[in-house]
Amino acid sequence: MAKKFDAIVIGTGQSGPALAARLAGAGMNVAVVERKLFGGTCVNNGCIPTKTLVASARAAYMASRAAEFGIVIDGPVKTDMKKVKARKDGVVAKSNRGVENWMKTTKNLSVFEGHARFLGSQTLGVNNESLEAEKIFINVGARATVPSGFADVPYLTNSSIMDVDYLPEHLIVVGGSYIGLEFGQIYRRFGSKVSIIQRGPRLIQREDEDISETVKSILENEGINIHLNAECITAEKQGSSIVAKLDCTTGHREVKGSHILLAVGRRPNTEDLGLDKAGIELDDRGYIKVDDQLRTSAPGVWALGDCNGKGAFTHTSYNDYEIVAANLLDNDPRRVSDRIPAYALYIDPPLGRAGMTEAQVRATGRKALVATRPMTRVGRAVEKSETQGFMKVVVDAESKLILGAAILGMSGDEVVHSILDVMYARQPCTLIQRAMHIHPTVTELIPTMLGDLKPLE
Repeated sequence: MAKKFDAIVIGTGQSGPALAARLAGAGMNVAVVERKLFGGTCVNNGCIPTKTLVASARAAYMASRAAEFGIVIDGPVKTDMKKVKARKDGVVAKSNRGVENWMKTTKNLSVFEGHARFLGSQTLGVNNESLEAEKIFINVGARATVPSGFADVPYLTNSSIMDVDYLPEHLIVVGGSYIGLEFGQIYRRFGSKVSIIQRGPRLIQREDEDISETVKSILENEGINIHLNAECITAEKQGSSIVAKLDCTTGHREVKGSHILLAVGRRPNTEDLGLDKAGIELDDRGYIKVDDQLRTSAPGVWALGDCNGKGAFTHTSYNDYEIVAANLLDNDPRRVSDRIPAYALYIDPPLGRAGMTEAQVRATGRKALVATRPMTRVGRAVEKSETQGFMKVVVDAESKLILGAAILGMSGDEVVHSILDVMYARQPCTLIQRAMHIHPTVTELIPTMLGDLKPLE
């Protein structure tokens, strides 16, 4: 006989636990199913561990630059990878245990550890048990894509590289987007030789060309080798080395290294859930189709987080929880389409992005204004000798509403929020332009930059 609940949450990524706790707090009898690691990608092999590694890598980088600041360090800077990993593991374990304890100690909430599969639109099989509920929420996340051409070599992904406690002699990174660039810089700063291979003519191709070129320069300034226009990438073993082939036609372009990291995209964890038995539709990439309030094609079933294709970030997943909870419990009709795209690239210095890119604005054909300011003209950056990058904002010429912004430079991931909040308030750029900001900060130059808006030609 099936165990009956008011609601079932599949997966404990960023949105699942918060939603489960909120539903349980509202008096519902809730089941949570987790097949592997509590906390999902962000906690175990995503944001938390990678940004912990970024912090260790920055410490090594700043130590190597100590002489620039008048600080003397006797002897070369060395990285102890076992201690780096131990620090990362400690941070992850605290978060992982925190989510698990939260779920297992919450009133009205039962935890099942195992793999969930739909037996019908309101029934799940978990281990040897059946669970039923009128409301089911899918929060199963995504994993790294492994393209063809790498079956004959040992490779790393964003998950398996978390187990590395040694320094690769030469790390080849396949993929010149967010994950690949972050890991490339991390390991270069730890002391590895690093080569990044990218299909197409530039890095992070969803960004504007000036952003891509500046990021490329930042990484090359640290000694990272970047190979573009690699339209056919395969790899093979040659003795103890791995050789990445960049051109399947001539075979002349290749990179030889000791280890290879595949960072070419993510795929949703949806193929083994029995979704067809519940009448849940997928798109052609395997993402669960949802409406503007995250309902699937099956009545009483919602999909949140990376598996719905509406965002690939921890903050979009958590916002999914907020949207679902608001609609179900608060009589507040929030929608996915209400949110403004925002994210960061955590190389150092970071890129903070909000709204549309300049290229996207141009594609609309609307009249717009643009302003930029190099970080060399930001006093705070000069004081800290961190002047790489620039700031850019694009504004509607008629309404003066901010359409998009990119802050590539020190604290860019934080500074961009001052612009994002004005965008959410749907106030003209003059609101922030007339604000008095604190000196010396990076943010104080946003009003100055806005005073130099020019037509987007």
